[in-house]
Amino acid sequence: THPIAFVTRTDEGDVDGDDARKRRECAHMLLGLPEDVPRLRQTCAIAIGPTVPADDVDRVGEASATGIDPLTRIVDVHAGLPMPKGTVLCRGPYAYFHYMQDRMDDKGWGCAYRSLQTIVSWFRLNHYTDRSVPSHADIQATLVKLGDKPKSFLGSRQWIGAIELGLFLQSYLDVTYKVITVNRGDEMDQQGRALVRHFEEEGTPVMVGGGVLAYTLLGVRYDESLGKCEYLILDPHYTGGDGDVSFIQKKRWVAWKSIGDAATAGGDLFVKDTFYNLLCPIRPRVV
Repeated sequence: THPIAFVTRTDEGDVDGDDARKRRECAHMLLGLPEDVPRLRQTCAIAIGPTVPADDVDRVGEASATGIDPLTRIVDVHAGLPMPKGTVLCRGPYAYFHYMQDRMDDKGWGCAYRSLQTIVSWFRLNHYTDRSVPSHADIQATLVKLGDKPKSFLGSRQWIGAIELGLFLQSYLDVTYKVITVNRGDEMDQQGRALVRHFEEEGTPVMVGGGVLAYTLLGVRYDESLGKCEYLILDPHYTGGDGDVSFIQKKRWVAWKSIGDAATAGGDLFVKDTFYNLLCPIRPRVV
């Protein structure tokens, strides 16, 4: 691979400016680049030293001035795990967000917030946005602003689920989504084909909510002949440090799992008589 020098005017805007978008579309065509994946945005530039997005200051009143830089987290923590034949994965890097980061004691209530942070990091690291990863306070403030939660939600330890994550993504990133509802945990494999199609077409991480625990789903392997599915689970309930990826993998905080397996945090991975919602973000078709 080789760096490409692509010069744009900074006053044209990066994401929304029509002139800048048309220039990128033309350059994508001339260079043979994908027509629906960002490759020449300013966020694709090779960074020299830490930067803070110039327009990441309280755009709609719900985000902090700087947010969280996903590159301060472990990226692609699943790298090095065995990949069974037929595996389909999220495409592109993501950052691992989990309990107790950012000096936030969210053990016991923050797993869905952490899954949301991982999903937002995917959009940031794959250049669909220049927005930083939101804090718990940012997420709560946005949901209150949208009218989904009362003001008493601010600063609370209340759980959120797939629906709240979808509302946040739509507001914060202008990203649409699909929710797959599974009536029982022991019926999760029935969504194997739908999940394969999601990772093939969208390639975004999926938040698994409902039950007692929330997870981030990075990929699946579906056996058509048996109707069985394996799930690459990224578990946000980890409370340790980020210095040793091999330890995280060894303790199965990121691991291939199936129905009937135990969750690393304890209990069943999928509780058989509990419903689940799978939040599937839709990737924007943009350059």
